[in-house]
Amino acid sequence: MHDEEYRLDELLPAIEIETVAMPRFSVIWMHGLGADGSDFEAIVPELGLEDGPGVRFIFPHAPHIPVTCNGGYVKPAWYDIVSLDSSSRTVDVTGLLGSRQAIRRLIARENRRGVPCPNIFLAGFSQGGAVAYTTALSHAESLAGVIALSTYIPSVQLLEQEATAANRTVAIFAAHGSDDDVVSSELGIRARDFLTGRGYRVEWHEYPMPHSVCLEEVQEIGRWLKDRMAASRVAA
Repeated sequence: MHDEEYRLDELLPAIEIETVAMPRFSVIWMHGLGADGSDFEAIVPELGLEDGPGVRFIFPHAPHIPVTCNGGYVKPAWYDIVSLDSSSRTVDVTGLLGSRQAIRRLIARENRRGVPCPNIFLAGFSQGGAVAYTTALSHAESLAGVIALSTYIPSVQLLEQEATAANRTVAIFAAHGSDDDVVSSELGIRARDFLTGRGYRVEWHEYPMPHSVCLEEVQEIGRWLKDRMAASRVAA
């Protein structure tokens, strides 16, 4: 699907998986650059959530756009990356804001389907994790949590200007591979330190892996999700 076939101001196409009928929680999970919503579909059974409350997993597809740092090739991307090296990224902030708005539309749809914001998690890998960070930390209503995998904060200035009090205490699970040669662990650690320095609660994990996920990481995410959902039920 190419970007002319749908717009970011419309509802993004997505794969959905529900662990039970009428789930009480939702996880909106963004894929990385060049992938699509099917990239993390297979992770759901590995999270060990069978005995927990029902969850709807939503895996949206990013539009196809030219990506400058990849020679202008058209591929699925949440925003253009103008340039990169091992320790920095120069991104198209306008495109980033467009993707944030697209994810906000998915959040609003979950609200209409009976899942309130405090029961919605945003998750993402690599470029998708950058969108998860940006969207969650600037969202007007409190969310359940953020899962940020092998990723970075794409615009510190944007978050400094638009971070909301509603998500100042949102739970964050952040993980990175120590051997990542695509998004260096330095970028992940820099994001972690930026957040912890401003009082955010970040649970940090590092694994001996490249730009990928591993079984231990998936199991930790499942544990973390169950803990957060249990805490939400107690609070309710």
